[in-house]
Amino acid sequence: MSTILKQPAQVVLIGAGKVASHLLLALLQAGQPVLGLWSRSRTSAEAATAAAPEVPVLSNLQELPPADIYVLALPDAAVPEVLAAARFPAGALVVHTAGALPLSVFMAYPNIRGGVLYPLQTFSPGRHIEWATVPLCLEAADAAGLATLRQLAHSLSQDVRELSSAQRLQLHMAAVWVSNFPNHLLGIGHALLGGAGLPWELLHPLIRETLDKALSQPPFTAQTGPALRHDAVTLARHEAALAEHPAWQALYRQLTASIQAVAATPLANNRADK
Repeated sequence: MSTILKQPAQVVLIGAGKVASHLLLALLQAGQPVLGLWSRSRTSAEAATAAAPEVPVLSNLQELPPADIYVLALPDAAVPEVLAAARFPAGALVVHTAGALPLSVFMAYPNIRGGVLYPLQTFSPGRHIEWATVPLCLEAADAAGLATLRQLAHSLSQDVRELSSAQRLQLHMAAVWVSNFPNHLLGIGHALLGGAGLPWELLHPLIRETLDKALSQPPFTAQTGPALRHDAVTLARHEAALAEHPAWQALYRQLTASIQAVAATPLANNRADK
């Protein structure tokens, strides 16, 4: 269980998307007062606060209430726009939640102190997130801001880390490889089974075993399948079966080539202790 701070940080949340909606409830459950939430869409703001009616919807960015931390839970491209449009109190600690956006995005605004509170997780409506296990990656322009962020983060999670912008970019890119891309591949598998009149549940045990192996050993060492075996006959049959889906067929070829290329390098034999 996370520990509630003796002196909770007063937070203003800017954004009403998936990250903001989950973060809002997590902050309240951790005992952190949220003084208000702003979104360019009032409908989205009201939807985000429906489960937390005590949190007021803020009308504009020019009259933000005083707070200890202003959290910009926004798409990367929206962060500079909001920074340019908002009127933050002088010296305010303003942080974004993006994985690939550097701390330097705040350099053009010397009247505020910049920071990062990046939750390494995938967020979807209706899904429960166990925040105590979510890695929270921090960065700040000054020591005082980092200390405030560290206290807030420890109230939410047991896994709090301080990363540079360069490290966070690599982490975010790795997260895309292990979450977003596999999800897309799972979607292709789901569609192919549906087209054949087969139930999705047939693949569930295979998916679970694949993930379990990837979490227990370096994934490249757990690779199996026709690409690794250079099974040309099976590979040709698969490609022919994908003729009606040329984009997926091309992706199949690319992934096959990547598996075979990695298998021919020391990467295929890497170990966690190296």
